Amino acid sequence: MASWQVQDAKARFSELLNATIKKGPQVVTRRGIETAVLVPIEEWHRLQRAARPGLKDVLLAPEARFENLLAGNRTLRRRAAVEFK
Repeated sequence: MASWQVQDAKARFSELLNATIKKGPQVVTRRGIETAVLVPIEEWHRLQRAARPGLKDVLLAPEARFENLLAGNRTLRRRAAVEFK
């Protein structure tokens, strides 16, 4: 993966985009620290599909996966009453 300083990435964005399409992910650094990655859209979609299992995968898994199906407990707050005149 190639590395681009943020100021170079901003100044030469078209070149950065072309390099991403042709060569794959490109790292953007700020003050020498890796900060972001630009990836081709196909790879992004693949990563998104791999990150979350489908319903079929959850239901066919050998162990129970209830934590992925149920929303966490939410704390409900009452709103102040509003008078309409």
